[in-house]
Amino acid sequence: MMKLIKLFKPYAFWVVVVFGLLFVEAMTDLALPDYMSNIVNNGIVSGDTGYILAEGGKMLLVALLGAVCTIAVGYLSARLAAGTARNLRHDVFRKVERFSNAEFDHFSTASLITRTTNDIQQIQMLSVMALRFVFYAPIMGIGGVIRAVGKSSNLSWIIAVAVLVVIGFVLVIFALSVPRFKRVQKLVDKLNLVTRESLTGMMVIRAFNTQRREEERFDEVNRDLTRITLFVNRIMVFMMPVMMLIMNGVQLLIIWIGAGQVDLGGIQVGDMMAFMQYAMQIIMSFLMISVMFIMLPRASVSAQRINEVLETEPVIRDKEVPARFPEDFKGIVEFKDVTFAYPGADEPALKHISFTAKPGETTAFIGSTGSGKSTLVNLIARFYDVTEGQILIDGVDIRDVSQHELRERIGFVPQKGVLFSGTIRSNLQYAKEDASDDELRMAAEIAQAADFIGDKEAGYDSEIAQGGGNVSGGQKQRLSIARALVKRAPIYIFDDSFSALDFKTDAALRRALKRETGHSTMLLVAQRISTIMGAEQIIVLDDGGIAGIGTHQELMKCCDVYREIAQSQLSEKELDA
Repeated sequence: MMKLIKLFKPYAFWVVVVFGLLFVEAMTDLALPDYMSNIVNNGIVSGDTGYILAEGGKMLLVALLGAVCTIAVGYLSARLAAGTARNLRHDVFRKVERFSNAEFDHFSTASLITRTTNDIQQIQMLSVMALRFVFYAPIMGIGGVIRAVGKSSNLSWIIAVAVLVVIGFVLVIFALSVPRFKRVQKLVDKLNLVTRESLTGMMVIRAFNTQRREEERFDEVNRDLTRITLFVNRIMVFMMPVMMLIMNGVQLLIIWIGAGQVDLGGIQVGDMMAFMQYAMQIIMSFLMISVMFIMLPRASVSAQRINEVLETEPVIRDKEVPARFPEDFKGIVEFKDVTFAYPGADEPALKHISFTAKPGETTAFIGSTGSGKSTLVNLIARFYDVTEGQILIDGVDIRDVSQHELRERIGFVPQKGVLFSGTIRSNLQYAKEDASDDELRMAAEIAQAADFIGDKEAGYDSEIAQGGGNVSGGQKQRLSIARALVKRAPIYIFDDSFSALDFKTDAALRRALKRETGHSTMLLVAQRISTIMGAEQIIVLDDGGIAGIGTHQELMKCCDVYREIAQSQLSEKELDA
């Protein structure tokens, strides 16, 4: 509850306004039975029409005031809860944007989506209920008790019995439903995970004809979620009928016992009717508080899950006073005895890596699958931080500068080409928002993407579907390369970015890169020997360590690992060319 109060802190003024309106609404609701009592006792009994009309007019005005307050409270509560949910979504998304790969390894994508949507929706629903009932229900309950006792202390025991029955009933529901509420959110996570995996891997599923297996896997999770949700809903369905039974039973009991009191002259008819209304208000106020306490556990689980994200401190953080790169930035990348192990891993992925990559030269990385090539280049952009050693750029440890300044100097093309929904133009301008048409065309020409863009009717304004689903793998890769080139960065990292290109396009792209970006430091991860044969420096990785450094010719002579890779891909004639 304290966390919920903190959420509304930015809206303190409007929360006070809502509480003020609720107080007025509660007072009007408590006043109405008194007016009704006066009309019955002093107007209807005596036949005084003028008094009935006067009191009835006051009663109508009070009721109208209460209605206005109810509408205003409903509107403001919805706006405040929606604003709180919006701020929470913003905070969670902003936090996730700062996560390093280590945090993404801890939180699954499906779980983060659920926390940002479903969990925050639970908080929003509770917020509306809290604003509406937390202040209103106690006033109604306490005020109703005071006024009911004032009308007839002899009938007060009926209210006490009714309240005890309501509390007992709610406790039973509470005990049955709360454990299930806690499981629901975890099952929603699991359902999202299974759905996302199935949709992402649909081509593989169809290729292996495993649709039936995936349907069964989805149905299993779906049935579990449905079963628990139905169980909880069936329990909740009993609440209103039982509450109506209790309320109607209380009314009958008040009329039965009150009629005897009226006959004996112990209470007037109007007071008995007012007492009945106060009894209903007291029971309803306890019901409101009970509903809040039933909703609270599920929202509490959601709040804990959201809080877990918000309180997770990224492993990679900027220093309070970060260093700056030199004014005459060159882009010299130096690894000094770098060792890196993934969080929780038993063995390091990289061991004692040392080399220097210079501007105007291409430094290529090759090795078998799992040798650490992608891990190495990910360290340069600080997607992970080194476990031991240093990575220096122009003599400055990259951990000393801000992540923003570091990544401003790097044009990065990931192993898997990622495009965003929009147009070709918007995707290329992702690297530089104010890039001109000439800059976009130049980058597309270097990336060998100009031809297929020109073949499209809308050219650079052609639509790109979510994830680049309407372009081929090679086109997606070339657009990803063009996007990085738009940045005109002093350091380029290509993480196996030419794998989907044919040999002709690969060769043309590398020639254009050398011609147009020859002044930059090029770091190139590749699987194909033909892609890196012309590199000034080739680093051969094997089992996380360096097996050899040199040019193609040098490595063919002195590095067995490189020679084996080369001979498995190219003929002797091609290797000597």
